[in-house]
Amino acid sequence: MAVYTEVPEDALAAFLEGYDIGRPVACHGIAEGVENSNFLLKTTQATFILTLYERRVNPDELPWFLGLMQYLAQHGLSCPLPVADRQGRTLRTLSGRPAAITTFLPGRGAREVDVDMCAQVGAAMARLHLLGEGYVAERPNSMGPQAWTDLLRACRARGDEVRPGLMRAIADTLARVLPAWPGTGNNPSLPRGQIHADLFPDNVFFRDGKLSGIIDFYFACTDWYAYDLAITINAWCFDDAGRFVPTRARAMVEAYRHVRPLEDAEEAALATLATGAAIRFALTRLYDWINTPADALVTRKDPLDYLARMEFFASRMDEGFL
Repeated sequence: MAVYTEVPEDALAAFLEGYDIGRPVACHGIAEGVENSNFLLKTTQATFILTLYERRVNPDELPWFLGLMQYLAQHGLSCPLPVADRQGRTLRTLSGRPAAITTFLPGRGAREVDVDMCAQVGAAMARLHLLGEGYVAERPNSMGPQAWTDLLRACRARGDEVRPGLMRAIADTLARVLPAWPGTGNNPSLPRGQIHADLFPDNVFFRDGKLSGIIDFYFACTDWYAYDLAITINAWCFDDAGRFVPTRARAMVEAYRHVRPLEDAEEAALATLATGAAIRFALTRLYDWINTPADALVTRKDPLDYLARMEFFASRMDEGFL
């Protein structure tokens, strides 16, 4: 369940008086997602998404996220468009939380991934990267390599409760990845710009087999483009048994290349970037697994899924995986 803050009917009605989107007809919580409270909002004019940003989100960064979404939507990417109120504000306060309304995208997240979907995602990601070049404001990646050591430390005391030897496995792999990371030491920097950084199947909508939109930009940041590709390969290119599916990865990379050609240095770094991406998600899931009560309404995600991905990519850091 992803509703942490309830919205009383009278508070919602008063909130919507500041917009030109009609009167509220219905407002229902949306189960997907774990970071914020999301509602499907129907008014007398249209359907929207209402989001209340919870305590894990830094409210000072919300204008950057909403600005990026607004820029991308206005320049041709199918993603939610933040709705401005009568005073031009896309960020307000509701039920004591920062809140925003965005347009509703038709479609649903991918339930059964196939090669064609992976190709569509690769092409859409490349378009996002190219369009984002016009959005010049930058946001450092708060979940980049600098955060992984802190997460490892925060998990160290209880991490082996999930699996004996887990913390040593992650620590040893991290010790290999950090010196090899692009831009570190003698490693070349890579092309960079605005990336989604969380392009999982539930954040990509399809309709009648065609990609209809990209949602949830609240981990977006300014980082290596190839790192975004590596994150997405982690998320899309393994089957339900945790086995790497090379045809998915090749389709994704080839479709990406068709829109935005990859430099040789980006291709050479892809296995290292994919290993780092797997470390990131193994650690964030592990942290949540340890710190979320067993009876909480949020469904915990198994960190061992990404431990297996980490081990796969780490074993191919010197030879590549495509």
